[in-house]
Amino acid sequence: MRAMVLHGNRDVRLEEVADPPAPAAGEVQVRVRALALNYLDVWGFRGMAFAKRKLPQIVGVEAAGEVAALGAGVTQFTLGQKVTMYGAETCGTCRACSEGRDNLCENVGGILGFHVDGYGRERLNRPARLTVPVPHAVSLEHAASAPIGFGTVQHMLFDNAKLEPGESILIHAGGSGIGTAAIKMAKALGCTIYTTVGDDAKAEKAKALGADHVINYRTERFEGEVRRLTKRKGVDVVFEHVGTETWNGSLLCLRKGGRLVTCGSTSGVSTTMNLMQLFQQQYRIFGSFGCSMRNIRESLDKMAAGMTPVIDSVFPLERFEEGIARLEGRQVFGKVILTL
Repeated sequence: MRAMVLHGNRDVRLEEVADPPAPAAGEVQVRVRALALNYLDVWGFRGMAFAKRKLPQIVGVEAAGEVAALGAGVTQFTLGQKVTMYGAETCGTCRACSEGRDNLCENVGGILGFHVDGYGRERLNRPARLTVPVPHAVSLEHAASAPIGFGTVQHMLFDNAKLEPGESILIHAGGSGIGTAAIKMAKALGCTIYTTVGDDAKAEKAKALGADHVINYRTERFEGEVRRLTKRKGVDVVFEHVGTETWNGSLLCLRKGGRLVTCGSTSGVSTTMNLMQLFQQQYRIFGSFGCSMRNIRESLDKMAAGMTPVIDSVFPLERFEEGIARLEGRQVFGKVILTL
């Protein structure tokens, strides 16, 4: 079968690899139909975490497909059924897993496509417990965004920041995959949405998506604009995933007692902050990584109800590098999808 295989820093090749064996007891064999690209793919492509993984390695951290075969004892799926899959090798037995907090697994064996072989291949076997049925109304291209593109946002906004109807929120990088999803989810609650983008074309798209105030961070200081627009009160929630470049400005955008939730650090992993500002303003800061199986199901339910992901572009698998280049160059508005 075909697979997109990473051999080293920025060295990825479409190759023939061995077919998977028949699924073992408790496993599902999935025929992958769509991959959704993420910054985890970009970081892996650049060579991050090479010391923690053995190359060559199959790429792809997020995908959806169809059930191709069933292992013994698997009765909850049928052949040909649409499914998506959890992106980490969780143990299923630790306290966090048993409580449904999959992304806090105490014995996680790595993230597919980053630490171990990923979804960028035609077929693979996955534990049935880490496989999620896709509603009939949801396309596989959309479902491919549920485990990270939507699930991450669901976990950030509602499990961590606990966004409430009518609140105000600053969403950074409103044209990104998770940024567009956050705009849609916040808009559905009737929130007032402030967002940052890198050019005027994205600004128009963000407004059309539901953002109330769009700030071009290349021409304006976003923290100054947010404070001006809120009459210096600030917003209830900041949706942060940029990192060093925006961190302290994001804190300045919060109202007293406001909440900041972060899941990323694309502009750098280390920063300094004013601790007096933190405790005097009584900010609440939440780190958020991945999502739970429940969040994936919640995301698919939202898609089935009409809240579909924004798709920037669709490429065949062999154009993986072209898709990565769009992410690296910040050219995207929404998700980049690869089809098999």
